[in-house]
Amino acid sequence: MEGIRCDEGMQGDRDRWARQRAAGLLRTRESSEQASYIELFFDLIMVFALNRLVGFVVEGAGSADSSIRWIAVGKALLLFVPLIWTWTITAYMTARFQPETTRARQSVLLTAFAMLVMGTSLTTAFDGGAIAFVLAYIVAQTGRVAILVWFLGAHPLRDLYYRNVSWFAVGAVFWIVGALTHGTGRLAFWGVAVAVELGSARLGWPLPGRGRERAWVWALRPHYLTERYQQLMLIALGESILSVGATFAGGRRQVTLNEILGLLVAFLTAVLLWRIYFHRAGLVLGDAVSQARDPAGVGRFAGSAHFVMIIGILGTSIGHGIVQTRPIGHSYPAWLAMILGGPACFLLGRTALELAVFARTSLRRWVGIAVLLAAGPPLLSAPPLVAASTAAAVLFGVVLGDSRQAAGRPPEQPEPGDRETNWLGITRLTKVIRWPPSRTRS
Repeated sequence: MEGIRCDEGMQGDRDRWARQRAAGLLRTRESSEQASYIELFFDLIMVFALNRLVGFVVEGAGSADSSIRWIAVGKALLLFVPLIWTWTITAYMTARFQPETTRARQSVLLTAFAMLVMGTSLTTAFDGGAIAFVLAYIVAQTGRVAILVWFLGAHPLRDLYYRNVSWFAVGAVFWIVGALTHGTGRLAFWGVAVAVELGSARLGWPLPGRGRERAWVWALRPHYLTERYQQLMLIALGESILSVGATFAGGRRQVTLNEILGLLVAFLTAVLLWRIYFHRAGLVLGDAVSQARDPAGVGRFAGSAHFVMIIGILGTSIGHGIVQTRPIGHSYPAWLAMILGGPACFLLGRTALELAVFARTSLRRWVGIAVLLAAGPPLLSAPPLVAASTAAAVLFGVVLGDSRQAAGRPPEQPEPGDRETNWLGITRLTKVIRWPPSRTRS
């Protein structure tokens, strides 16, 4: 009996030591709400990866075969998920753990290197670079989480990361099998892997006998995560400028007037997207999440809205890449899906963000989406440069409406709705549109 008590005492001491060790890794109330330099370094590599993704699609979209053009778009969406999911899990981890600590810094650097490998092998991910891309992604997601599970010991957070690594391991099987197959088989297996990872996160990473647990870090660090997502938006906008600028300065001896106009339209479009995001919901998201009755739920919804906006920005960047290389001639449907669909997707995500922050949406954003979609068929016979200019004009109309609505009025304060308001879908969205539009800065 004494030996049993001694063993129990030693186990208790080990558990207490493990909890203290993990507690030293966690953020405190005094921790900075701003991103550390190591996180900004990681963001730079994210820019590189997104730039490679855009270049991959622009090259495929230039094919004379319409099926290849659409396949390139589909492949880009599939490859976008592991990139953005890696960034998301990294942001969630640094929201919980001090990035200045050795363990957290090692985790971020490991992820940064994996992201670099993913970026370098991205353009050949459906050819000979599939294994490199997949192994880098598995190391980024499964390896770092497994290390945290070991390091957390008996800390309550260990259960959450145990769930993470379990479902990541399931997804890893499909990523590896897809990398070992070819053609549509690879697309199918990787599609299942994406569904497993995103679906398990949506369901709270359920495990037999353990139930489920949704991510609640938004409730702990709403302002920190808001800043990280704001930086993600700037990353995407910066990539759009980098991509079109690199294409414009691609070594041609003579620059045409159409290329100069395309560069100007691309820059103005990036400015307009930036203006629409930060006026005003993007600025007060942190306050909205902290004031919500369900901060974690509102934060997750806002995070999903950002992903939709990022897809829209990347689509817009791809469209401007097409404009730079083929400014004249008729447009193809796949091209217009990027040139017009990109801004429309951004406005859709921005509308969802507005719903999260103010529990309502503005009619002018829905009108902008409708105009962009309606402009598609007529612009099939117009040059890509004309389509890009049309998209910029629609975005300018949204910005002008925002400015006129906010003129001479105090900034609108966030009024986040409850969980029911944010998750009832399109039916609920149409009910909260105000008409006439409210006089706000949203």
